[in-house]
Amino acid sequence: MAGKHSRTRIFSSPAGIVATAAVGVALAVGGTVGAVQLASGSDQSGQTAFDLTPTPVASSLTPSSPAPSASASPSVTASPSATRSQQAASRGKERTSSPKPKPKPTAKKTTAAAKVLESGSCGASFYSDGQLTANGESFNPDALTAAHKTLPFNTKVRVTNPANGKSVTVRINDRGPFIDGRCLDLSRAAFATIASVDVGALTVRYEVLG
Repeated sequence: MAGKHSRTRIFSSPAGIVATAAVGVALAVGGTVGAVQLASGSDQSGQTAFDLTPTPVASSLTPSSPAPSASASPSVTASPSATRSQQAASRGKERTSSPKPKPKPTAKKTTAAAKVLESGSCGASFYSDGQLTANGESFNPDALTAAHKTLPFNTKVRVTNPANGKSVTVRINDRGPFIDGRCLDLSRAAFATIASVDVGALTVRYEVLG
Protein backbone atom coordinates (compact mmCIF):
# COMPACT_ATOMS: atom_id res chain seq x y z
CA MET A 1 0.00 0.00 0.00
CA ALA A 2 1.40 3.42 -1.04
CA GLY A 3 2.63 5.78 1.67
CA LYS A 4 3.75 3.13 4.09
CA HIS A 5 7.11 1.27 3.92
CA SER A 6 8.43 -1.24 6.33
CA ARG A 7 12.14 -1.19 6.88
CA THR A 8 13.94 -3.52 9.27
CA ARG A 9 17.48 -2.86 10.37
CA ILE A 10 19.58 -5.24 12.43
CA PHE A 11 22.16 -3.87 14.87
CA SER A 12 24.61 -6.30 16.29
CA SER A 13 26.48 -3.96 18.67
CA PRO A 14 25.51 -1.94 21.74
CA ALA A 15 26.58 1.27 20.01
CA GLY A 16 24.12 0.58 17.26
CA ILE A 17 21.35 0.08 19.79
CA VAL A 18 22.06 3.51 21.36
CA ALA A 19 22.07 5.15 17.96
CA THR A 20 18.78 3.52 17.12
CA ALA A 21 17.20 4.87 20.35
CA ALA A 22 18.38 8.39 19.49
CA VAL A 23 16.77 8.14 16.09
CA GLY A 24 13.48 7.07 17.76
CA VAL A 25 13.53 10.10 20.08
CA ALA A 26 14.14 12.40 17.14
CA LEU A 27 11.22 10.88 15.28
CA ALA A 28 8.92 11.33 18.29
CA VAL A 29 9.84 15.01 18.57
CA GLY A 30 9.08 15.50 14.85
CA GLY A 31 5.55 14.27 15.28
CA THR A 32 5.92 10.53 14.68
CA VAL A 33 6.60 7.70 16.98
CA GLY A 34 8.68 4.84 15.74
CA ALA A 35 7.56 1.59 16.93
CA VAL A 36 10.63 -0.28 17.89
CA GLN A 37 10.20 -3.94 17.63
CA LEU A 38 12.88 -5.85 19.41
CA ALA A 39 13.32 -9.25 18.20
CA SER A 40 15.76 -11.57 19.85
CA GLY A 41 16.97 -14.19 17.52
CA SER A 42 17.33 -17.72 18.60
CA ASP A 43 20.75 -17.71 17.14
CA GLN A 44 23.76 -17.23 19.35
CA SER A 45 25.10 -14.21 17.47
CA GLY A 46 22.97 -11.87 19.74
CA GLN A 47 21.68 -9.86 16.88
CA THR A 48 18.58 -7.68 17.59
CA ALA A 49 16.05 -6.63 14.97
CA PHE A 50 14.18 -3.24 15.12
CA ASP A 51 10.99 -2.34 13.21
CA LEU A 52 11.40 1.29 12.22
CA THR A 53 8.09 1.62 10.35
CA PRO A 54 6.70 5.03 11.33
CA THR A 55 3.23 4.89 12.81
CA PRO A 56 1.20 8.06 12.32
CA VAL A 57 0.06 9.52 15.59
CA ALA A 58 -2.43 12.30 15.99
CA SER A 59 -0.34 15.22 17.02
CA SER A 60 -1.40 17.03 20.10
CA LEU A 61 -0.03 20.10 18.44
CA THR A 62 -2.72 20.05 15.73
CA PRO A 63 -4.06 23.59 15.68
CA SER A 64 -7.63 23.67 16.80
CA SER A 65 -10.25 25.24 14.65
CA PRO A 66 -10.03 28.95 14.98
CA ALA A 67 -12.36 30.24 17.63
CA PRO A 68 -15.01 32.45 16.20
CA SER A 69 -13.97 35.97 16.66
CA ALA A 70 -16.19 37.82 19.04
CA SER A 71 -18.40 40.04 17.04
CA ALA A 72 -18.04 43.62 17.96
CA SER A 73 -20.85 44.61 20.21
CA PRO A 74 -23.01 47.38 18.79
CA SER A 75 -21.78 50.73 19.85
CA VAL A 76 -23.92 52.35 22.47
CA THR A 77 -25.28 55.62 21.24
CA ALA A 78 -25.26 58.19 23.93
CA SER A 79 -28.73 59.51 24.61
CA PRO A 80 -29.09 63.19 23.86
CA SER A 81 -28.65 65.28 26.90
CA ALA A 82 -31.87 66.90 28.04
CA THR A 83 -31.88 70.62 27.56
CA ARG A 84 -34.36 72.97 29.17
CA SER A 85 -35.91 75.46 26.87
CA GLN A 86 -36.62 79.00 27.93
CA GLN A 87 -40.28 78.13 28.11
CA ALA A 88 -39.62 75.25 30.51
CA ALA A 89 -37.43 77.45 32.65
CA SER A 90 -40.18 79.99 33.03
CA ARG A 91 -42.47 77.41 34.61
CA GLY A 92 -40.76 77.91 37.92
CA LYS A 93 -41.73 81.55 37.93
CA GLU A 94 -44.90 82.76 39.52
CA ARG A 95 -47.62 83.20 36.98
CA THR A 96 -49.68 86.33 37.07
CA SER A 97 -52.93 86.84 35.29
CA SER A 98 -52.97 89.41 32.57
CA PRO A 99 -54.55 92.62 33.74
CA LYS A 100 -58.08 93.02 32.56
CA PRO A 101 -58.98 96.31 30.99
CA LYS A 102 -60.84 98.51 33.40
CA PRO A 103 -64.36 99.24 32.30
CA LYS A 104 -64.88 102.75 31.24
CA PRO A 105 -66.92 104.67 33.77
CA THR A 106 -70.36 105.29 32.49
CA ALA A 107 -71.58 108.77 32.85
CA LYS A 108 -74.49 108.85 35.21
CA LYS A 109 -77.40 110.83 34.05
CA THR A 110 -78.20 113.35 36.66
CA THR A 111 -81.45 115.14 36.64
CA ALA A 112 -81.23 118.62 37.91
CA ALA A 113 -83.60 119.27 40.71
CA ALA A 114 -86.60 121.20 39.49
CA LYS A 115 -86.76 124.73 40.68
CA VAL A 116 -89.81 125.58 42.78
CA LEU A 117 -91.34 128.78 41.41
CA GLU A 118 -94.34 128.95 43.66
CA SER A 119 -95.81 126.91 46.51
CA GLY A 120 -98.87 126.96 48.70
CA SER A 121 -101.80 124.98 50.06
CA CYS A 122 -105.32 124.66 48.75
CA GLY A 123 -108.12 122.20 48.24
CA ALA A 124 -107.89 119.58 45.46
CA SER A 125 -110.52 117.34 43.90
CA PHE A 126 -110.65 114.98 40.93
CA TYR A 127 -112.77 114.46 37.82
CA SER A 128 -113.08 111.55 35.42
CA ASP A 129 -115.54 112.80 32.77
CA GLY A 130 -114.84 114.99 29.80
CA GLN A 131 -114.14 114.81 26.09
CA LEU A 132 -111.70 117.63 25.43
CA THR A 133 -109.38 119.60 27.69
CA ALA A 134 -108.95 123.39 27.49
CA ASN A 135 -105.76 123.04 25.39
CA GLY A 136 -107.55 120.82 22.84
CA GLU A 137 -106.35 117.40 24.02
CA SER A 138 -108.61 114.42 24.53
CA PHE A 139 -109.17 114.00 28.21
CA ASN A 140 -107.59 110.83 29.62
CA PRO A 141 -108.58 110.02 33.23
CA ASP A 142 -105.61 107.60 33.48
CA ALA A 143 -103.01 110.25 32.59
CA LEU A 144 -101.26 112.35 35.29
CA THR A 145 -102.78 115.67 34.40
CA ALA A 146 -104.68 118.45 36.21
CA ALA A 147 -106.74 121.60 35.67
CA HIS A 148 -105.79 125.03 37.08
CA LYS A 149 -107.45 128.41 36.68
CA THR A 150 -104.45 130.52 35.64
CA LEU A 151 -101.21 128.49 35.30
CA PRO A 152 -99.84 128.15 31.74
CA PHE A 153 -100.51 124.90 29.91
CA ASN A 154 -97.86 122.19 30.29
CA THR A 155 -96.71 123.66 33.63
CA LYS A 156 -95.51 120.93 36.02
CA VAL A 157 -96.97 120.99 39.54
CA ARG A 158 -95.98 118.67 42.38
CA VAL A 159 -98.94 117.84 44.60
CA THR A 160 -98.36 116.34 48.07
CA ASN A 161 -100.83 114.86 50.55
CA PRO A 162 -99.57 116.08 53.94
CA ALA A 163 -101.58 113.38 55.72
CA ASN A 164 -99.46 110.52 54.35
CA GLY A 165 -96.54 112.26 52.59
CA LYS A 166 -97.42 110.85 49.17
CA SER A 167 -96.89 113.11 46.19
CA VAL A 168 -97.50 113.16 42.42
CA THR A 169 -96.33 115.47 39.65
CA VAL A 170 -99.02 116.50 37.16
CA ARG A 171 -99.09 118.51 33.93
CA ILE A 172 -101.59 121.35 33.55
CA ASN A 173 -103.68 120.87 30.39
CA ASP A 174 -107.12 122.10 31.46
CA ARG A 175 -108.96 124.88 33.33
CA GLY A 176 -110.78 124.58 36.65
CA PRO A 177 -111.99 123.87 39.23
CA PHE A 178 -114.76 126.41 39.51
CA ILE A 179 -115.51 125.83 43.21
CA ASP A 180 -114.35 128.19 45.91
CA GLY A 181 -111.46 126.96 48.03
CA ARG A 182 -110.13 124.62 45.42
CA CYS A 183 -107.17 125.42 43.15
CA LEU A 184 -106.55 122.05 41.50
CA ASP A 185 -108.75 119.49 39.82
CA LEU A 186 -106.71 116.30 39.35
CA SER A 187 -107.38 113.45 36.96
CA ARG A 188 -108.72 110.33 38.60
CA ALA A 189 -105.32 108.51 38.26
CA ALA A 190 -103.37 111.44 39.79
CA PHE A 191 -105.75 111.75 42.76
CA ALA A 192 -105.62 107.96 43.41
CA THR A 193 -101.81 108.18 43.70
CA ILE A 194 -101.94 110.32 46.85
CA ALA A 195 -105.30 109.38 48.38
CA SER A 196 -108.37 107.25 48.06
CA VAL A 197 -110.90 108.44 45.49
CA ASP A 198 -113.58 107.78 48.08
CA VAL A 199 -112.43 110.92 49.90
CA GLY A 200 -113.47 113.07 46.96
CA ALA A 201 -111.49 116.17 48.02
CA LEU A 202 -108.68 117.09 50.44
CA THR A 203 -106.27 119.82 51.30
CA VAL A 204 -102.92 119.47 49.49
CA ARG A 205 -99.64 121.26 49.31
CA TYR A 206 -98.59 122.27 45.82
CA GLU A 207 -95.27 123.39 44.28
CA VAL A 208 -95.07 124.97 40.84
CA LEU A 209 -91.92 123.62 39.17
CA GLY A 210 -89.91 125.57 36.66
